[in-house]
Amino acid sequence: MDAVFRTRSLRMVLLLAAAYLLTGIVFAAFSDRARTDPMHLLWRRLAWLVSGVGFAVHIFYGHFCLRNPPRATAMHASIAAALGAGGLAVAANVHEWTTATSYRASIALSLLAWPLLTIIPAFVAAFVAAVLLNQWWRPSETPRDDV
Repeated sequence: MDAVFRTRSLRMVLLLAAAYLLTGIVFAAFSDRARTDPMHLLWRRLAWLVSGVGFAVHIFYGHFCLRNPPRATAMHASIAAALGAGGLAVAANVHEWTTATSYRASIALSLLAWPLLTIIPAFVAAFVAAVLLNQWWRPSETPRDDV
């Protein structure tokens, strides 16, 4: 039974990481095509909103469907966010390499910085949210820790 829950958790982490990556790429493309600064800003904010909804869904899924404890829920949500940020860093490096006249080596720092700058605040936010959910709505069966 634990293997089933671990598989479901891993699947959700990878699905959300891919969703963050796709959201970042698609909304950035729309933002780049915007003709005015307010529209450019709107597309960027919509990307944050869509990513935030995905993050909340991941926390709710971990709490209500998998009945994970707050630490496991926060770990899974933050890993997905960090993987998404890492994917966006790779995409930014590829974009820089293919479109710029000269590749700036400093952009390679994003490969390490973006996931690290994402995982810590994502873990804290997800942990607080999961603890609050756990206080308000306790799972009907004993919480599981499948990390």
